[in-house]
Amino acid sequence: MTDFDSIVIGAGNGGLTAALALAKSGVKTLLLEKHNIPGGCATSFIRGRFEFEVALHQLSGVGTEEFPGPLRGTLNDLGVLNKIELIRMENLYRLIYPGQLDITLKAERTALVTELKEHFPDEASNIDHFFDFMYEFCNQWIGITIMHDPKASPKKYPVYFKYALKSTQEIFDEFFNDDLLKLTIGIYWCYVGVPPSKLPFSDFAIVLWAYTEFKPWHIKGGSQALSNTLLDSFMEAGGEVKFNCGAKQIIVEDGKVIGVLTDDDDEITTERVISNIGTLNTYVNLIDPKHVPNARIKELSARNIGTSFVTLYMGFDKEPQELGITETTNFITNTVDIDKTWTTSKTLNPAQSMLFTCYDVNDPDFSPPGTCQAALVAMAYSEPWLNIPSAQYAEIKYQHAERLLDILETAFPKCRAHIEEIDVATPITHMRYLGHPGGAVYGFDNLAKDSELLLEKSSPIKGLYHCGAWVGMGGFQPTLTSGYSTARVVIRSLK
Repeated sequence: MTDFDSIVIGAGNGGLTAALALAKSGVKTLLLEKHNIPGGCATSFIRGRFEFEVALHQLSGVGTEEFPGPLRGTLNDLGVLNKIELIRMENLYRLIYPGQLDITLKAERTALVTELKEHFPDEASNIDHFFDFMYEFCNQWIGITIMHDPKASPKKYPVYFKYALKSTQEIFDEFFNDDLLKLTIGIYWCYVGVPPSKLPFSDFAIVLWAYTEFKPWHIKGGSQALSNTLLDSFMEAGGEVKFNCGAKQIIVEDGKVIGVLTDDDDEITTERVISNIGTLNTYVNLIDPKHVPNARIKELSARNIGTSFVTLYMGFDKEPQELGITETTNFITNTVDIDKTWTTSKTLNPAQSMLFTCYDVNDPDFSPPGTCQAALVAMAYSEPWLNIPSAQYAEIKYQHAERLLDILETAFPKCRAHIEEIDVATPITHMRYLGHPGGAVYGFDNLAKDSELLLEKSSPIKGLYHCGAWVGMGGFQPTLTSGYSTARVVIRSLK
């Protein structure tokens, strides 16, 4: 008789949905979390009179009651949909290239295409053809990956099989001539973490299609509100949680899980563990090497640790409109060369492109009256930050922040003078709070060679399961749904 039917390690998005799904099904479950609050990236923190959102910018996959998306179904199945308030965004994003382009795109196909054709009239027919192609691709993707068509074949789904692993840049070059148009349509590459030249078209197409069809959403109260709701529901269903207590070891015997040793040195028996802390952390740090097949270590060592971020969390003493902020989601760039943007993120040079998210545009109650808050986010890999001498870290961090504010001023000149609170996070910050290698937010780089279409997701150790960004795509929708899906596999194994 084991202490628990299952143990979930890590109370991030995937861990929370996995734990809740298990508990609701009557599976006796323990949730372990090193931090003192639930959420992982889906958390908040307080500075002055502001409660800052850590990571959520646009929630995808929700859809409407009439046209529900997959995440709406997941949250409804978990019984938490009616416990949170969701606010729909009408627009995808505003893209600002100072002196070159300022365009706002609607989260609706016809309006989106119309706006693009007005700005790029010479590419009008190409735009029509591209969106027809992308929608056909996504329809075939649904047949294969969502409907699990047992008769799937290159003959039945020719567009998907031909283009799924081609780079997004190849597709853009096939359809378009204008580099500024390619930038405008492709800016969501930042939500996946690798540039179009390296990003499988399958990953990009699904992101753009999902936001267009199911709309981007905001959670009233921020992502912490969702994390708290998931945790409360888990405990109401009989689940147990330990905070400030991670896992020190997953105990394996004869190729199968038999328990977990916690940071408190408690040995807890179980035959099923769901790890939401990443495959690298799990196999390298938590399991005795003699129990990890060489093939799994070889596979992990061949992958690339993904990007982290430098984030400026800012509270302003003015409301958004007074600062010229009219959209929640704003991309700011000073180049059409996306590969240059990505290369720069591997240095300490100021970013070429950034995301500026002001939550109060869609949720006026998000900040105190007469104020607003925003996050300025630039991709940044950890290596150059790890090489900074500790005595110089603070100075370099704030110098870097000043240079990012210089770029922000080119698009929003009023903001800098009205900053009331500011906090700066770097890849080092994300490493400390998330415990991820390199502070990587999306897990591994989403390169074609590491596509989830090609990788083995199941564990070589019986009773060990995974969820989260390190075994699929990063971002909120993929990680929330991955935990739920993994839990269902465990539940089926029990029944």
